[in-house]
Amino acid sequence: MRVFKTRTIATDNCKKGRVTIGPEATTAVVAKPSRLIKTGDIIHVKKPPVTWSFRVKAVTGNRLGAKLVPDYMENVTPQSQLDLLDVVKINGFIDRRKGLGRPTKKEGRELSRFTDMIDGYLPYEFDESDETMGWDLDFDE
Repeated sequence: MRVFKTRTIATDNCKKGRVTIGPEATTAVVAKPSRLIKTGDIIHVKKPPVTWSFRVKAVTGNRLGAKLVPDYMENVTPQSQLDLLDVVKINGFIDRRKGLGRPTKKEGRELSRFTDMIDGYLPYEFDESDETMGWDLDFDE
């Protein structure tokens, strides 16, 4: 019920073991995409850095609008997990793993300085007498 944006994303997360059903997140059973749920089930969804927990209040046979979701599902995520969200908001991009996302302004400046430094020191013309290279890279012609 609207935990994920699309059914495809929900299916992928089930297959990856990020969706579990049971009273505790640590002892819960991994849910298959087609698993039927019943009233009272607690569903745990791992969306790093938080593991969300939802209790099924009622089951419906139809898809429903976002406004009706609170009638059928209750968020029972522990406060300790919600506190992790605050920590991430405070840290911002400091904990971003290297290689993911766009570079920050500081990283962009450092990269520009580095490439400018390399451009100034790399020789673009090689001597033809140099037998190891054998290339003529004269770009001025």
